[in-house]
Amino acid sequence: MESQSRQLLESVVRETGPDPRHAVIWLHGLGADGNDFAPIVPQLQSAARRPVRFVFPHAPVRPVTVNGGMAMRAWYDILGMEIDRDQDREGIRASLAQVNDLLDDQIERGIPAENLILAGFSQGGAIALRCGLARRPVLAGIMVLSAYLLDADRLAEWAVSEAMDVPIFMGHGSQDPVVPARLGQASAERLQAAGYAPEWQTWPMPHSVCPEEIAAIDQWLERCWA
Repeated sequence: MESQSRQLLESVVRETGPDPRHAVIWLHGLGADGNDFAPIVPQLQSAARRPVRFVFPHAPVRPVTVNGGMAMRAWYDILGMEIDRDQDREGIRASLAQVNDLLDDQIERGIPAENLILAGFSQGGAIALRCGLARRPVLAGIMVLSAYLLDADRLAEWAVSEAMDVPIFMGHGSQDPVVPARLGQASAERLQAAGYAPEWQTWPMPHSVCPEEIAAIDQWLERCWA
């Protein structure tokens, strides 16, 4: 009953085989859409070894303050240049609810939480990390690409203790001019100080992904699902 009344975000869906029991929900970055990361799926051997459902949702369209109020797909508004501080709490809260609905929908469709990965790039990675660490039952893993920790000062208030054991992959470009690598590294260090075990890696690239990072993602997914 609940899943029928839930209004899910429109998504691009790719399945690597019939009747998948594993899934990845992958959130795009600011101004992109759900098609952005779909081309990576054929490059993942971890997804070729088992049927996996990839769900790439489209974020809602909203005005973005730092881009002159231009309307674009965004998980939340960026209010100022201090992206880890100038946070649109209402937009973040709304996106967390929408992503939780997507996760709940996959579980209701037969994907066990222990086989479900939440991933995201940039804004999408920030939402993935914030959402994944607050969920019960915990997920198979959280993939955070070129992103940072939202609500970092209140981590102990909103994160669930069971999430301490959830695998966290954090990848970043050392030459990123949009989300500086120092923000990603500071987030990883804050998580580590709080008892989590994020896997932090950098590559010499801008605000993007590279073949080496995709290979590392592939190996990490295989470990999460082994």
